[in-house]
Amino acid sequence: MIPVQGFDGHKVAVLGLGRSGLATAAALRAGGAEPLCWDDSPEGRARAEEAGFAIHDLTRQIAFDGVAALIVSPGIPHLYPKPNPVIAAAMAAGIPVDNDIGLFFRSWATREFDNFDTTPRTICVTGSNGKSTTTALIHHILQEAGRPTQMAGNIGRGVLDIEPAEDGEVVVLELSSYQTDLARALTPDIAVFTNLSPDHLDRHAGMGGYFAAKRRLFAEGGPDRAVIGVDEPEGVYLANQISMGREDDRLIRVSSARKLGDWGWSVFARKGFLSEWRKGRQMASIDLREITGLPGAHNHQNACAAYAATRAIGIAPRMIEQAFHSFAGLPHRSQTVADKGGVRWVNDSKATNTDSAAKALDAFRNIRWIAGGLGKEGGVASLAGHLEHVRKAYFIGHSARDFALELAPLEHEICETMEAAVAACARDAEPGDTVLLAPAAASFDQYPNFEKRGEHFAQLVDALPG
Repeated sequence: MIPVQGFDGHKVAVLGLGRSGLATAAALRAGGAEPLCWDDSPEGRARAEEAGFAIHDLTRQIAFDGVAALIVSPGIPHLYPKPNPVIAAAMAAGIPVDNDIGLFFRSWATREFDNFDTTPRTICVTGSNGKSTTTALIHHILQEAGRPTQMAGNIGRGVLDIEPAEDGEVVVLELSSYQTDLARALTPDIAVFTNLSPDHLDRHAGMGGYFAAKRRLFAEGGPDRAVIGVDEPEGVYLANQISMGREDDRLIRVSSARKLGDWGWSVFARKGFLSEWRKGRQMASIDLREITGLPGAHNHQNACAAYAATRAIGIAPRMIEQAFHSFAGLPHRSQTVADKGGVRWVNDSKATNTDSAAKALDAFRNIRWIAGGLGKEGGVASLAGHLEHVRKAYFIGHSARDFALELAPLEHEICETMEAAVAACARDAEPGDTVLLAPAAASFDQYPNFEKRGEHFAQLVDALPG
């Protein structure tokens, strides 16, 4: 746990008592503060009481008397589409509003750092797609290189739930726009921007607000080094805002779409090869084509970002390449769960929309495609241009017949259940085929979440002979 600094002897209100809220309350108490906890749900309040925290009704008119700050869980809106009434009341009363990310950055560094041979560092990853994989890959590379490291934030543990730093440690944080938007302190040593595509637009009042939330990671604290994906206009703009000129190697430009020009430092992937260039010279190259944990162009972008971030703290190219090969990928994200009889079985249950399913379909050849579930607005007709490598589709769930109609004349079979789809694929698949679960739909018609759907797929595959 990271004890929160700066509130010793003060009352601090905590709104939202899920995983991050309870961890925040515990860290505040460890730092000498008195956490006053509130959640709109009785279940949340009950969890806090069981953990020994005082419940303080923040909806009352005098709720903020004597309160030094309000700490908010990331899922609670503070501005758009409408601020939570508790947050609105705190702001109207002049109470500083923050979140656990802001508390982390004001509390992470301690006097103990003066006794270390190597100062601990933080790497923060944000963006729209691939940030979880990029974060996990950076963490994996550091582990394989023998560096002490922890991973937290939007993936794994809450940021205040990790252990205090040790000598030379690198903490890797995945940060969503919800987290970067409100944090009052953002001071990473290395900041990574993967890419940008429309998401959470209601929460940020449009694309501009969404990008502005991401941009704060680079604008507020000024990282020592920035890794910027430049395959979208927003990335090009952000790189230009940070850079002092073409030779400025505090910025590492990253691309999976094109060869980058004569910049101070760049990392890009083309035709399956990652290249690092610095001041006009190629420094290293890695063949990504046979790395099973990083299939497809979207994962090559993740590889470039992770490579750049770990090179920035001194990890050698050959060590990074070795770590790429031992990276298994994240569960439910282009995850190879088995290779049986020459048939590869891939779990991409996280592909809950057409954009992510298209990337999965573009990443493999000779595909037996399992898709369907609870279809989303707009349908799946946009996938018609990504079916070149699909040998046959096996549709499941509520939208099975809709998918079949929208994607005609694609050869298909209506399976309805995962059991039937896996059995049909096992019957039809030949050596060299890839059975790909990339549903392009939500899971809620048959499963509580995409994780359970992916786990069921993996269990069924594991039970197959071979």
